[in-house]
Amino acid sequence: MPDIKHFDPDAALEAVVRLFWRQGVASTGIQDVVTATGLNRSSLYATFGGKQELYLAALRHYRQQRSQPMFRRLAEGERGLPAVFEFFGGLIEARCSGEYARWGCMVSNAQAGAENSDPEVRAVLDQHHQELRDALYAALVTAEAQGQLSAGADPGASADLLALLAYGVNLRSRAGADAATLRKTVTAALDSIGARAAA
Repeated sequence: MPDIKHFDPDAALEAVVRLFWRQGVASTGIQDVVTATGLNRSSLYATFGGKQELYLAALRHYRQQRSQPMFRRLAEGERGLPAVFEFFGGLIEARCSGEYARWGCMVSNAQAGAENSDPEVRAVLDQHHQELRDALYAALVTAEAQGQLSAGADPGASADLLALLAYGVNLRSRAGADAATLRKTVTAALDSIGARAAA
């Protein structure tokens, strides 16, 4: 007889995402997961595997549900630099206010944690970085076509710079940096590629 789950795995996974995102994997034990989900250990293990498998599932879920929609909006827009401004504005707002303030980004937190030594975790982080960089590059190519970049600004190098800046925003906000300071830094970076005139 097949095993019938009496819970919603997606809802349980979302609870786990929030737990790992807020606390980090090193500070989260299985009992924390049990408490957050309301599930017993056997149900967790049968559905997701051990803690490492559960963390990987949560990290992939975060990337798919939270990061990729933002990247698609950035890459598929036709506004160029204003879309980049909007991306960073939304990032700073999400990191500094509301329900998830001071949590940082689950992916950025993993970049800075010991968990990044796991090859499967590293693969998710590398995929995320490539998607972020590609989305920024697409927006900057549009900006270049619309004459929004300063002379000599290279969309590829600028996309690399801005991807690193996004990680910096995530990590500094988690450490308590205020939104005004982060906006000032982002504006300076965007000004360096000719963004102010396009905003």
